Amino acid sequence: MSLTSDELNYLVYRYLLESGYTHTAFSFANESLVTKANINGADVPPGSLISFVQKGMMYVEIEQHINDDGTPIDAAEEKLSLLLPGHVQSRDNEDKDETNDAMEEDGLEVEPSKVTTLSGHDNEVFTVCWNPTKSLLASGSGDSSARIWHIPATESGPEAERNTQWHVLEHFNASSNEKAKDVTTLDWNSEGSLLATGSYDGQARIWNEQGKLVMTLSRHKGPVFSLKWNRTGSLLLSGSVDKTAVVWDTKTGDVVQQFHFHAAPTLDVDWRNSNSFASCSTDKNIYVCKIGEDQPVKRFVGHTDEVNAIKWDPTGTMLASCSDDFSAKIWSVKQDEPLHDFKLHTKEIYTIKWSPTGPGTKNPNKPLLLATASFDSVVKLWDIDKGECMHTLARHTEPVYSVAFNPTGDLIASGSFDKCLHIWSVKDGSLVRTLRGGSGIFEVAWNKDGDKVAACFFNKVVTVIDFRM
Repeated sequence: MSLTSDELNYLVYRYLLESGYTHTAFSFANESLVTKANINGADVPPGSLISFVQKGMMYVEIEQHINDDGTPIDAAEEKLSLLLPGHVQSRDNEDKDETNDAMEEDGLEVEPSKVTTLSGHDNEVFTVCWNPTKSLLASGSGDSSARIWHIPATESGPEAERNTQWHVLEHFNASSNEKAKDVTTLDWNSEGSLLATGSYDGQARIWNEQGKLVMTLSRHKGPVFSLKWNRTGSLLLSGSVDKTAVVWDTKTGDVVQQFHFHAAPTLDVDWRNSNSFASCSTDKNIYVCKIGEDQPVKRFVGHTDEVNAIKWDPTGTMLASCSDDFSAKIWSVKQDEPLHDFKLHTKEIYTIKWSPTGPGTKNPNKPLLLATASFDSVVKLWDIDKGECMHTLARHTEPVYSVAFNPTGDLIASGSFDKCLHIWSVKDGSLVRTLRGGSGIFEVAWNKDGDKVAACFFNKVVTVIDFRM
């Protein structure tokens, strides 16, 4: 058996994706051109690289414990380790078993009749996004497509699966008519009439709700990782591996302004108001930018590793950020130092979300909270007024990639690569419901009414939970 360099590169690429190093995976694929190799990802099972390494270690271990004549060597009973000869470093699964047993005892599993599984994608589904005004769900996949699913409002389970209609949004490279590979990000405009998609080919696209391509936005020279409409829908903001952020006029498709402030890939962007926004990067910096200005309005420095995500609070006065340095910070444009510096996580923080509560929201009498999700398998809820951790949600056993509050801010959903979607009470941090999927979860999202939760999975499916209590 032989292994080509393209096959090895693909195994490394898949390992990075499966381990949660999404940005690293895209960068590696871009440099190695692995996505242009003639490899069908659907034929490669999850965990293939680990499986190859483990089998190779078993072969070496056998080889080291057998004499040339085939007789066994009387020696160490300890197993071989890749890093420490003679000592095996096995993963302790006791905590996982205890957690799983506890959930079974609680009886919190979502009923199968409440679960609608949407199949059709041919590769991993990276992102999902609900339409803000209609019962439409968009999904983006590594199969070079996005889909718009028409989700039945009152049905769930097999009945909903039979009655769900969809549109396939194929992403092709305009110059070569080849498939554009991974669809990396999605966002609906506030009216729910247009969907923006960002792709690995560096292009942003705008589609109508029937799945028709309205326009293609071409300026970036690398994968687009983040897309955000402004509140009026007149402008679209994109951030790319090419280190830049671009503001687009959504009526004409013209570039309003391209911002070249970062020294490394731009990982996330977020509007502050109709004409200013923030961007973050692997260069550890955060910039606040304004349309028409040639220099940043503000630069936030403090993270010691790449900044993965940023989010303005509902009033646009505070900016939250999270980083591979294990910290989340709250910033104000009125000062250089962070208002809060949260350092209780023990691994990289992948994403953050503000609660839809407090000033400037539909729930003004509830306190404003921030949720942080980390590779340490934990979600934390922070009280912003007190600057303290309010709850630690610790039932996951693998990295947590996504969190989402329901519209009232009373519940929060979390999705992890442990295959579980958990729904928690914000009030007391208790676990309310659990869905066990068939593979790792990349993103979770609530619909506008708060009665459905969507999740997208590594095994090519999208799941919708009917959460009408």
